[in-house]
Formats: sequence, C-alpha cells, structure tokens
Amino acid sequence: MAQVVEGRDVLIVGAGMHPFGRHPVSGLEQGAHAARLALADAGVEWSRVDYAFGGSAAAGDADTLVSRLGLTGVPFINVANGCATGGSALISAYNAIHAGAADIALVVGFDKHPRGAFDPEPARYGIGDWYGQTGLMLTTQFFGMKIQRYMHEHGISREVLAKVAAKAFRNGARNPNAWRRTALSEDQILEAPMIADPLTQYMFCSPAEGAVALVLASADVASEYASRPVYLRAAVLTSRPYGSFEVFSPALADERGNSPTVSAARKAFEMAGIGPDEIDVAQVQDTEAGAEVMHLAECGFCADGEQEDLIRSGATELDGRLPVNTDGGCLANGEPIGASGLRQVYESIVQLRGTAGERQVPDDPATAFTHVYGAPGISACTVLSR
Repeated sequence: MAQVVEGRDVLIVGAGMHPFGRHPVSGLEQGAHAARLALADAGVEWSRVDYAFGGSAAAGDADTLVSRLGLTGVPFINVANGCATGGSALISAYNAIHAGAADIALVVGFDKHPRGAFDPEPARYGIGDWYGQTGLMLTTQFFGMKIQRYMHEHGISREVLAKVAAKAFRNGARNPNAWRRTALSEDQILEAPMIADPLTQYMFCSPAEGAVALVLASADVASEYASRPVYLRAAVLTSRPYGSFEVFSPALADERGNSPTVSAARKAFEMAGIGPDEIDVAQVQDTEAGAEVMHLAECGFCADGEQEDLIRSGATELDGRLPVNTDGGCLANGEPIGASGLRQVYESIVQLRGTAGERQVPDDPATAFTHVYGAPGISACTVLSR
C-alpha cells in the first residue's frame, strides 16, 4: 500500500452554489454561475487559478466553462466517475495542491438531467444486456433489494426509513438552495406509492439540476484570499473490493466483502488524524433512505444494526449528537450527478463557518465529514475542519 507523503496543507477558500431543482438555463451556465460565486467568495481572480477540475454526466464537458470564465490557458481536466464525479474532482485538486503542482485550484460540478429515472446502458459498465433485461439497471430495483436484505439481517424497521426521509425534507425546507422545500410527515412517506419494496416514492431522490464550485488553495497563499478558510484534512476515494455487493454488480461472491465506503472512510479518518467520534456534522450519500442507514455504519458512526436506536433517539437531527445531511441530502436536493458530492462539501463549509441560517447546527461545529457513493461501487470521503 502506498504511504502518505508529507505535503502542503490544503484549504478551501471559496464556495459557490447554483440552487438545485429545475431551471430554464443550461447546466453549463449553472456551472459558470457557481464558479463565479466561488471565485468571488475567495476573492480570487480567474486568471490566478493554476488548475481546474470538473465534471458533468449529462450537461457537457466541464472544461468548456473556460468560454464563460475566460480563456487564460488554465489546464482544465474533465472528471467522470458516476455519482462520485464531484468527489473525484475534489480529490484531484487536493492532490495537485498537496503535491505542489498548484497553489490555487478550482473544482466545479454541474448537471442537467432529463426528467425520469436514470437510464444507464449495461455495456458502459462492462456487463451484458441480460443485466438490463432483469430490471437491475434501474437502480430503484437494486437499492430496494439491497436495503431489504440489510433490514432483515440487522433488524431495521420501515419506520426508521420514514424517519430518515422526513428529516431530509424538514432540513430541505430550511435550505434556500434545495429543490424539495416542503416538509413531509412520516405517515405521508410510508403511505406514498411503493416503488421498490420497502422504499416508497418519497424515500428516493430524483435526477436534478444544479452546480457547486469550490476554490482550493495551499496554506502558503490561503491567507491572502480568505478570512474564513476551511482545512481539507483528508480526501480519499476507493473502488469496490472483492465480495462487496454494489450497484451494477452482475454477481454476488460467496465470500462477502465490505463496501468501498468502509475503506474510504477509514482511510480518510486516518489521513485527517480525526476519528468518527470527533465529527460534529456529517453528510452521507442518501440516494434513497436506506442508503443513509447503511452508510452510517459503513462510515464508522455506529455498528450495523445500531441505526434503529441512533435515529430514533434524534442523534442525527440538526440539534442531535451527530447531525446528518443537514441541507436535506439527495432526498431534498435531488441528484445532479456532477454536483452531488460537492454539494456535501459546500454544506459542510457553511456549517463550519456558521453561516447555514435556519439549518445551522448549534454549538459552533468545528469538524465535518462527507461521503458520496457512485456506480459501480466507488466511495469518496472527506474530512474538514476549521
């Protein structure tokens, strides 16, 4: 295994976001809007950016943003990694600065998906058409099957899934950038049309639109540009190990393995020198309500099966011991693939700055954790602190 090499500290000095939802402008324009806000927040001129990384699944190549931001000759690298695209772009920028290849880098993710469910093709993931013919390329089917098995093995109730979703919509109602801003009761969620047992309509997120951009800087220059920088203590991405059961996996091995989230989270905490019990606010992937339940354990915040008591106790609420998905997560914001992971980091930044408004976590949070999961079994985690 590669050893961690000592390098420069990396800080996030600017953050900008285009609201999620449905909008009359192109995904590229949403990305440019977020980038301009992030540069202004940092006080950095576009011409000062040494490197840029970005991605979009359905709204064009991110590097074409130079036509909107300015033709400076900046090296701009397109990133594509499923729902982990934003996290992958962030890790690329982190590594460039950490290694000394750049002092300032821009990260941007955006998307504009058509209405309806995602419709990926099996061949893109190295599997035959038969997999699509079974219905499992429709991720609602896969996630329903996965959480059903997990609930059976670990004693998780459907009521807890409803609590996760209700929390998301309550938090989203307090977030001016969220798409779904109407709170729903647990009964409304449980009684909604069943999509993939045990997951009802309001337990799933939807493809969406939106954009997020971040400006990263080395510690050497960060003080020149931001009065409220946030340290990016760790940024880690892992793919699936043997035996894990992930979306678009055509088989399940006899020998069960951990999710890639387990190793990504563990490595991130080790890199940061901060443990799960020291995190003040967390964002974890909630493509559907069951994902949040499973990822809480995979990220190390509890053991498998402890989620029932953890969630019922209110620990994951805004005023709880471990506030989770404080902006409403994917359930309230939707999922524009290129921007989703960066949205989590944006939310962590405003929480650590104390500028999250009605959804601000109390007691002056100092540490944050993010986790994004993408097909076909990729997890990206970050640890941030003031």
